[in-house]
Amino acid sequence: MNYYRHFNKTEAERLIRQALKEDIGKGDVTSNLLIPEKSVSKAELLIKENGIIAGLNIFRTVFSILDKSIKINFYKKEGEAVYKNDIAGIVKGNTRKLLAGERVALNILQRMSGIATMTAKITQRLNNPSIKIIDTRKTTPNFRLFEKLAVTAGGGENHRFGLYDMILIKDNHIEANGGISNTLRILKKKYRSVKCRVEIEVKNISELKIVLTEGIGIVDRIMLDNFSKKDITIAAKLNNGLYELELSGGISFDNVNKFSNLKGVNYISSGSLTHSVNSLDISFNFIT
Repeated sequence: MNYYRHFNKTEAERLIRQALKEDIGKGDVTSNLLIPEKSVSKAELLIKENGIIAGLNIFRTVFSILDKSIKINFYKKEGEAVYKNDIAGIVKGNTRKLLAGERVALNILQRMSGIATMTAKITQRLNNPSIKIIDTRKTTPNFRLFEKLAVTAGGGENHRFGLYDMILIKDNHIEANGGISNTLRILKKKYRSVKCRVEIEVKNISELKIVLTEGIGIVDRIMLDNFSKKDITIAAKLNNGLYELELSGGISFDNVNKFSNLKGVNYISSGSLTHSVNSLDISFNFIT
């Protein structure tokens, strides 16, 4: 699986440097006071709860930026299941540099692993390999790159990365253009100027029927927003594979299983993958 579809090394390093600057500022006054300049230490990454680990490459990059001589040996792979008391890796290097990077590296690793873990849980609970779990733009500002990487590590897929890489026509666009038919007419005149896939949101079967007839040759995917299970079944039959279908609207681990036996649906998007997930509990413990 390609965990790094959206990975941009330059952008990742820029974000990490910004996080390090926020945390270190003018210098780590505690470590500079108490730790000898040439002190060397070894630390272990201790897993404190079961989950899926994600962000190992980002974790490594944090310390590489601080000191390229720091050595990291991971015992786990990206996207691999980890269990309480597992040692995910060993880090060895200058003690001051390890202390300077510890919190930023661990914050990112814990957050990404929490997202990967939730993605895996939702995917497993859905238990329908024909439907892909995808993320949304409900991400932490300036952290989207890492959060979307984490979703893929957990077995999900990415929706659009931002406003620039997919045309997604939602209810406010439709209202601003005087209805769905008029929106589609405007789209038909202009969409060829933007080389992006096109998705449109519908709120009921009536709107769906309009898109089914007027969206041919323009629309790639239809988002069924807050449809009941009964209406989803009707929509899938009406669509008959003509467009990709995406379910959206308050879908989370608690209710995703009710869609397990659906047919004719391609995606379920869930903001809960990123906007309300808990970080995985991981410790960075000095052992020498």
